[in-house]
Amino acid sequence: MENPLAHQVKREINYWLGQGIPKDEAQKRSEFRIFSSQPGAYGAGLQGLINSRNWSTEADLARAYINWSAFAYSCHSEGEAAPEAFHQRLTNLQVVLQNQDNREHDLLDSDNYYQFQGGLANAIKSASGIAPAVYFGDHSCQQNPKIRRLQDEISRVYRARVINPKWIKGVMRHGYKGAFELSATVDLLFGYDATTNCVKDFMYEGVANAYLFDREVEKFMSVNNPWALKDIAERLLEAYQRQLWQNPSVGMIDRLKTIVNMTEGIIEAAQERNI
Repeated sequence: MENPLAHQVKREINYWLGQGIPKDEAQKRSEFRIFSSQPGAYGAGLQGLINSRNWSTEADLARAYINWSAFAYSCHSEGEAAPEAFHQRLTNLQVVLQNQDNREHDLLDSDNYYQFQGGLANAIKSASGIAPAVYFGDHSCQQNPKIRRLQDEISRVYRARVINPKWIKGVMRHGYKGAFELSATVDLLFGYDATTNCVKDFMYEGVANAYLFDREVEKFMSVNNPWALKDIAERLLEAYQRQLWQNPSVGMIDRLKTIVNMTEGIIEAAQERNI
């Protein structure tokens, strides 16, 4: 039986030859397996769009990911721009797996997770028209590794940390930075949903209840970091406006809008005091 990798290379050489690509170039493209950002750069191009809210559809996010990540690395190429080869590779992918070998942090601790895993999953869906299966590989215990669906891992993190009263109390000891951590967690939850549609409505509602509608937590943020309070409310409203959060109650949306207006007044008053 022919080596499956060699068989695939031959198929791809014939594909590129059929596209009018010279034989040497067709051979090189068929061997590309590792893609990343261009030399000297880092990231997947999504964080800026998510932070600025400067995107309209999933296709916008996919385009940014592909533009940032379509640089090929091989024994013959060190960061060569290869968007056509990258797009072709994406159309053949069916599974996206994110491995993690420790429990010192989780998927909602860093934008790297949703940018790379979520960005890749979204790019595959854009290129092939079919959403891939997305998994999380928990290798924190090497003797007992576990593979979970991304939705299941997000649910675990949501219950274990995001709305855990002990964690919320813990970050509240850190004043301004603690409020920032609450806001960052919501941003990263939203980022994963924007790229993979893995966040359920009850999670958005739970975050609103735990962070904004809890009087103690709301007061903590309004005193220590009203910017974080405003950002969380605006991010939840954005999730609703983009139909990621599909069925919130009218009363809950009105309360979020009230918090945005209230914090704008707090921030304005604080800025006037500092002039």
